[in-house]
Amino acid sequence: MSKRVRSREVCADCSAPEPRWASVNRGVLICDECCSIHRGLGRHSSQVRHLTHSSWPSSQLQMVQTLYGNGANSIWEHSLLDPSSSVSGKRKANPQDRVHPNKTEFIKAKYQMLAYVHRMPCREDDSVTAKDLSKQLHSSVRTGNLETCLRLLSLGAQANFFHPEKGNTPLHIAAKAGQMLQAELLAVYGADPGALDSSGKTPIDYARQAGHQELAERLVEIQYELTDRLTFYLCGRRPGHRNGQHFIIPQMADSSLDLSEFAKAAKKKLQSLSNHQFEELAMDVYDEVDRRETDAVWLATQNHSTLVTDTTVVPFLPVNPEYSSTRNQGRQKLARFSAHEFATLVIDILTDAKRRQWGNSCESPKDNVELILQGIDSRHNSESQDNDQPDYDSVASDEDPVQEASCGDSCNDRRTKSSDLSDGPITVQEFMEVKSALTASEAKIQQLLKGCSLEGQGIMLENDYDTTPNHSELEETDSPVPASDTVEPGEEGEEDATLPCTEDVICKTEQITKNIQELLRAAQETKHESFLPCSEKICMAVTEMAALFPKRPSSETVRGSLCLLTSSASRLHGECQKAAEHNPCPSDIQLVTQQVIQCAYDIAKAAKQLVTVTTKENNN
Repeated sequence: MSKRVRSREVCADCSAPEPRWASVNRGVLICDECCSIHRGLGRHSSQVRHLTHSSWPSSQLQMVQTLYGNGANSIWEHSLLDPSSSVSGKRKANPQDRVHPNKTEFIKAKYQMLAYVHRMPCREDDSVTAKDLSKQLHSSVRTGNLETCLRLLSLGAQANFFHPEKGNTPLHIAAKAGQMLQAELLAVYGADPGALDSSGKTPIDYARQAGHQELAERLVEIQYELTDRLTFYLCGRRPGHRNGQHFIIPQMADSSLDLSEFAKAAKKKLQSLSNHQFEELAMDVYDEVDRRETDAVWLATQNHSTLVTDTTVVPFLPVNPEYSSTRNQGRQKLARFSAHEFATLVIDILTDAKRRQWGNSCESPKDNVELILQGIDSRHNSESQDNDQPDYDSVASDEDPVQEASCGDSCNDRRTKSSDLSDGPITVQEFMEVKSALTASEAKIQQLLKGCSLEGQGIMLENDYDTTPNHSELEETDSPVPASDTVEPGEEGEEDATLPCTEDVICKTEQITKNIQELLRAAQETKHESFLPCSEKICMAVTEMAALFPKRPSSETVRGSLCLLTSSASRLHGECQKAAEHNPCPSDIQLVTQQVIQCAYDIAKAAKQLVTVTTKENNN
């Protein structure tokens, strides 16, 4: 793209000139400040890459630039284009706005809540709407109209939809038509290049049969994107797929590690995972690679600006509300692997991925070996974790780590010997054991909170599970949840390791869940006058549950969960008070409702974790 055209580009979120980053799945270009917020949303909301410093497939970059140039941003800001939106107080951010809270609130509403997208007319059967949208997508990908397909995907069309009459998927159609950029867009939304049509042919086969050789080669690369990205992270090379080389398995220079009993045990645990569990772990490691590489680009391009020292650091993978708390916990712990430990895990995943696809023939150490220095290389040395790095709870704040550092004893002491998870750099074996133990523990309480499935409400939930009570909110809202249970820095008192019995915690959690269900019914039936009474019941139940625990629990996880529980209840009460006092207009009531549901979701998460840790400790 010429410099002259580039000079006319502006940030999709605040209109700042010359944006240097892109959100791949949203098809927009963004400035540094807005990118700092996008990174905290997580890849499930926004996949960011630097336009010049990140490694891009050329056709993927072209896809994003085409979408941006054709007005893809109007998909995410549809209702803001209505002149009446300014009358109702809705407006997009501008370059002069503060990062927190102005730009942050706007970007979260835009991409997490999808507050401004065009809504389809409501139908009784949502699956019918999704099927209709997917059929439209199936038909549209044969053309070059990318923004139409992005709009359909934003409304719920499925990239892997199998057309019952045509007997194939949208990617088959795009491949046959030679639509490279459509294929890139579908792949970003999860389309499988290896999907079979009714005759057993893949999109790769379609592209080759239609003579689109370049597209066929790109689809092969997409098929191996996960393992290629892991390999490139370690040694800066990708396999030569054109020559039939689909894997490069690096080895550590310190070969004695491969002979240790620990290494053998860790690999055995990895190999014992089901294919589904292995895929989840590999995807989580892929996300962690993306986080580390993006961090490196971020630090290299900021020139020590205030953004680096502001609340823009992403110290671990943000919480994905679609994943279980157990999986989110395991994802966050990946950030504590040193470069050497993380490389060992990546190598083991690459080895096992090849074994699972090709059988045991890949176990020879001389097969596609790349020798890597023990420290990996200078690019990753800066990623080694030092003693000042905090330990992370299973549900931790991913928005404001600077604020978290000043929270006091109840939320701040991340390295106590009584930590429920790990003290010091985590190993591969510890990671697998923790994941296995918490999976078993969560299964015991899954039924308990089954009725509190907030995802079914069709709302995109925020992922900033803040473990710090907001004391200003406690004062402003006159919340019934007392702040005195939170120990301030310097307050006297010894830590208490005792925990209430599991039955009492479950009983109180049932009360909280029952009240949350009542609140959700009120939200579903748009009975906003019921919000405040429901929140008062929830706050009372939360107070009673918090009273079961000692004032200074020695367990790090208990302290963090109690902070999240009480602060979320306070925020909920405040939001419900605002809804009652200000009587928001219909155009804004949806955002108010989403905030209320978000707070309720945080409370349910915290209560669920308290049941988990209590069950775990009492069974030991």
